[in-house]
Amino acid sequence: MPEFERNCWVSVVAPTDQEVRQLIDEHEIPDDFVTYPLDIDEKARIEKDEDAFFLLMRVPHFVGIKEEIPFTTIPVGLIILKDCVISICKEENVIIEEFEHGRSKDSNPGKKFRFVLKLLHKAAGKFLTHLREINKIVDGLEDNLQASMRNKELMELLKFQKILVFYTTALKSNELMMERLQRSGTFQAHSDDSDLMEDVIVEFQQAIEMTNISNNILTQMMGAYASIINNNMNIVIKFLTIITITLAIPTLIASIYGMNVPLPGQNNPGSFATIIVVCMLFSSGVIYYFYRRRWF
Repeated sequence: MPEFERNCWVSVVAPTDQEVRQLIDEHEIPDDFVTYPLDIDEKARIEKDEDAFFLLMRVPHFVGIKEEIPFTTIPVGLIILKDCVISICKEENVIIEEFEHGRSKDSNPGKKFRFVLKLLHKAAGKFLTHLREINKIVDGLEDNLQASMRNKELMELLKFQKILVFYTTALKSNELMMERLQRSGTFQAHSDDSDLMEDVIVEFQQAIEMTNISNNILTQMMGAYASIINNNMNIVIKFLTIITITLAIPTLIASIYGMNVPLPGQNNPGSFATIIVVCMLFSSGVIYYFYRRRWF
């Protein structure tokens, strides 16, 4: 691992055991500050040490649209030291990549607290971006559900409901962490940082509200479309039942006249036509009866 320059930002992604030990030994930081972000289930938190400030946030992470769970959240740890800021995460993510490639304004790691707030602000904004993408996908599934009789579309909606639960949990964890951070006063030495802190909290609250709304709409929509699928299935079964009853009448008459016993009109040349007409009349009568009862 190369030597760190003063007032720099060090991005550590999926470190080996050797790199983890080197970070801990060289900077004399608690082991937990490095290992917490590598636990995929870790919640957002802040902790202080004599010479280090540790902040862990959960950020949105796009896995791939073809994956079982396309969107999820992962922990990212930020360690603020006297001479640098270290970010640690288990997987590559778009938020860190945007800062690495300089696509974020005013991302000067020399201003450590402001730099961390910028990362938090970017994470909150990315939650909102992902939620908009999820809503678009759900809208597409809604169009397919209107004429569906399968469970596939409902299972897709269930998948996105699970994603929204993950996002809600992560966002609430981040919100609690931000409230603790605000109460600590650590990041509010300058008025600009205080304003940015307020912006970050508002962004997280907006993301929470948007997630709750999307989750409620999705829950209600799944219930409504489950009923629609059942209703579509009932319509099909009703139609098949009507067809079966309608065809059963000609089958019954034809079966009777197919028996090898003396029957009325068996010597009459016009009996066949008469039987056909009778069958059609009975079948038409059954259909008319079902129509009057509004069964189809």
